[in-house]
Amino acid sequence: MMTNNTRSGGAAAAQDRAGSEPAPRIAIQPIDTSFSFKNKAYAALKNVIVSMDIYRSRNDIRLDERQLAHDFGISRTPVREAMAQLEREGFVRSVPRRGVYVVRKTKEEVIQLITAWAALESMAARLITQNAKDEDIARLRNMFATFEGGQVRAHLDEYSEVNIEFHQTIIRMSENTVLLDLAENLFTHMRMIRRKTIGEKNRADKSIRDHMNIIEALEARDTARAETLVRDHALGLAEHVARYADYLD
Repeated sequence: MMTNNTRSGGAAAAQDRAGSEPAPRIAIQPIDTSFSFKNKAYAALKNVIVSMDIYRSRNDIRLDERQLAHDFGISRTPVREAMAQLEREGFVRSVPRRGVYVVRKTKEEVIQLITAWAALESMAARLITQNAKDEDIARLRNMFATFEGGQVRAHLDEYSEVNIEFHQTIIRMSENTVLLDLAENLFTHMRMIRRKTIGEKNRADKSIRDHMNIIEALEARDTARAETLVRDHALGLAEHVARYADYLD
C-alpha cells in the first residue's frame, strides 16, 4: 500500500520534473532586414507617381526596376516588392515581357473613384458639424485667405495644392479611423486627377466659391447643408470629367 509520504514524494518528484522542463517557446521567424527597405522604396515610389502629371501625356511611363534599385542604393528585391504592393493598390501594372508601367485610370474609372470619394467626404462633413472644434473649422477658412478677391488664376499651382489639402483636411477632421483608412489610397488617385482638372473651364474660381460655402455650412453646424454641398462639389468634378476629360480614354 502506498503511504501518504510516498504519494507526497511522488508528487514532489513530478513537480520537480515539471519545473525542470523548459517553458514553451514562441515560434519567431528571423527579422527580414529588407522589410524596412521595401517600405521606404514603396513610399518613395508612391510619392514619385503621385507627383507626376500622368494625365498630361498619353505616353506610357515605364518603371525600370534595375535603375530604381540603383537610384535608391538598395537591392532589386525590395523594389520588386514595393512594385507588387503598388500594383495591388492600382498605381502600376505589370506587363509580361515588357515591364512595369504607371497606371492611368480610364474616364469611367475616374468617375467611379470620384463618386466613392463624394460618399466618404460628405459623411466626413456630417461628422465635422457634430464633433469638430470651432478653431479647427476656422483653420479651413484660413487656407483660402490669400486667394479671395480673384487671385486664384494668378497662383493656380499654389491653389491646386491648397485645394487638395482642403479635401484631405475634411477627411482628417472626421476623426473616424475607418473612414480615414478607406480614403487614403482613394485620395491618392484623386489627387492626380484634381491637379489636372483644376485649371480647366474656370474650375478654380468655382472651386473656391464652393469651398467657402462649405466652410460657412460647417461653421453654422448645418449638417444637412454641409453634407449636400460637399457631395455636390465632388460630383461636380465627376460631371466635369464626364463632359471634358476625353484625354483619359
